[in-house]
Amino acid sequence: MSAPDGSPVGAERSIGQLFASATTELSALVHDEIALAKAQLKQDVKRGAVSGGAFSVAGAVLLFSLPMLNFALAYGIRTWSGWNLALCFLLSFAANFLVAGFLGLIGVVFAKKAKKGKGPQKVAASVKETVGVLQLAKPHPRPETPALENRTPAAIETVARSSS
Repeated sequence: MSAPDGSPVGAERSIGQLFASATTELSALVHDEIALAKAQLKQDVKRGAVSGGAFSVAGAVLLFSLPMLNFALAYGIRTWSGWNLALCFLLSFAANFLVAGFLGLIGVVFAKKAKKGKGPQKVAASVKETVGVLQLAKPHPRPETPALENRTPAAIETVARSSS
């Protein structure tokens, strides 16, 4: 079994390895949260498109069907029942109005679902939570080192040569 960076579990890892591992995992987390936001936004857009389509169909049915369907339905009712022609036209309009109302109701239902979609808000909350956790993560305090003024010039020279 090994750690994500390939070193054996339980082995001492350097700070550089730990930092590289943390950076890689943080980068993967950010990429995953962006992908999640895109997927949820895509779903919300799809619901909105279905809602818009249903509203468009409802409007088209109401607009284009009224003249022809009213005449056909009104004359059909008159032939079947023998009622007054004005009442038959009124019943024809009521039938078209019910169909358009049903399609409009479907549009409203999908619009509410699209509005309730909390995809991006959920991801934003998750990102804020991750940032909050990372802000609370502090490095361990290092032991205090004596100030450079208190060191001897030979010790400073040795350190300067070893680091170059």
